[in-house]
Amino acid sequence: MSALKPNTVPAAATSPAPEPTVRSSDFGERAGRLGLEIADIAGIVEDLTELNVDLRETLHDVVHSVDQSTETETLIAAAMGDLRVSADKTRSILAKSSEEVSDTLGTIIDSMQELGTGTIGMTQSIAEVRATISKVQEASASIQSISMETQIIAINAGVEAARAGEAGRGFAVISQSIKALANQVRKFSDENRSNLDTLQARLDQMLQVAQTNSAKAQAAIAASNDAKGATNQIQSLVASVQQLTSGIEDMSEPIHRSATTNKQVSEQVANLADVVETSDQQLKTAHKRSSNILTISEDLMLYLVETGFQTRDGALIAICQEAAAEVRDLFEAEIKAGNISQTALFDTNYRPVPGSNPEQVTSQFSDFTDRVLPKIQEAVLTRSDRIAFCAAIDRNGYLPTHNLKYSKPQGSDPVWNAANCRNRRVFSDRTGLGAGRNTRPFLLQTYRRNMGGGAFALMKDISAPITVMGRHWGGFRMGVMP
Repeated sequence: MSALKPNTVPAAATSPAPEPTVRSSDFGERAGRLGLEIADIAGIVEDLTELNVDLRETLHDVVHSVDQSTETETLIAAAMGDLRVSADKTRSILAKSSEEVSDTLGTIIDSMQELGTGTIGMTQSIAEVRATISKVQEASASIQSISMETQIIAINAGVEAARAGEAGRGFAVISQSIKALANQVRKFSDENRSNLDTLQARLDQMLQVAQTNSAKAQAAIAASNDAKGATNQIQSLVASVQQLTSGIEDMSEPIHRSATTNKQVSEQVANLADVVETSDQQLKTAHKRSSNILTISEDLMLYLVETGFQTRDGALIAICQEAAAEVRDLFEAEIKAGNISQTALFDTNYRPVPGSNPEQVTSQFSDFTDRVLPKIQEAVLTRSDRIAFCAAIDRNGYLPTHNLKYSKPQGSDPVWNAANCRNRRVFSDRTGLGAGRNTRPFLLQTYRRNMGGGAFALMKDISAPITVMGRHWGGFRMGVMP
């Protein structure tokens, strides 16, 4: 197939009807649009590849989570089986304990009631004994009073017998005997009274103890009656445990079904993950081929321009090459003037700016380019309405000094920063590295520019190499609207 030549048209056929002609400018225009479409397709494939990777990772996470859930439910089912067995044992033990406690409490309550009744009866008996003692004490006091009166009579009799002389001697003997008897009666009466007082004191103590025991017996009887209620509660607990056992059995079946379902879901998701894995490989192949096609499209545009085909980007390519030469001359002049060293200008030890998001970095030449490049770059922006931005970048895609409108101080919003704070950033994507490392007279690329927040803009990227003192420093890059 023969190549088309600039400003030529196909030879006319012998038929009367003329054939349409193809102008070189039309061919270049169509090739340019083709490059944009291919760039868009390549970007979409790249996005799909990234989404597919995320989907694959998500599916693997889902499989892992479902497997963990299945394992957990299996453990729960096993634990519930053990719990049901334990509940059965508990119910059996509680039922037996309830019967034993009920029987024991019944015996205790009967004994307490008998003890209480006996204690109350003893209290009554002690009270009756105290009443009898009181009567005996009263009789003893009467006897003592009689004894004293008898002694008085005996004394009077003795006095009268002494007056009677010999005639009253027999009466005196009787008086002495009566007096001795009265003394004995009084002595016995005193002893009996003392013994009765001691007995009454002890009976009072016994009565107090009996009353206390009676109160305790009554309290024990009440507590025993309360214990009957506790026995009823234990019996209710037995019924509750029985219901719990039935509930556990009812719950076990759904858990077993859920574990089985989870296993099926895990297998299905694993199969889907395999499909996504295959799709991922296909997307990677598609991305590689679309990138190759994009490169071919860019080479075609380069060929068209170099062979003289008219394209709407030709003038912009010339502007880019002129700007690259101007930056080269400026850098070399500044080196010769001693304003910057070659070592500093070619520094690649980038230092992150603390707190920046997206990350910004600095190098030894960042302040230098901030001082000398704006004059060139801002002037280039005014040369065409199609130029969206222009900046010099080093071989690693590091852009130290951007246009003023893209060099705002960063704020707290990363999305806003990504769109408005593009200076001092490293653009190591395909387009950025291609522009920085290209050594051909120029490079025309098509790409989707990431504007932040998921927004993209189809762009053309024109770049020309910058060589300083014979060393390739980077390139001058222009973002051009289609």
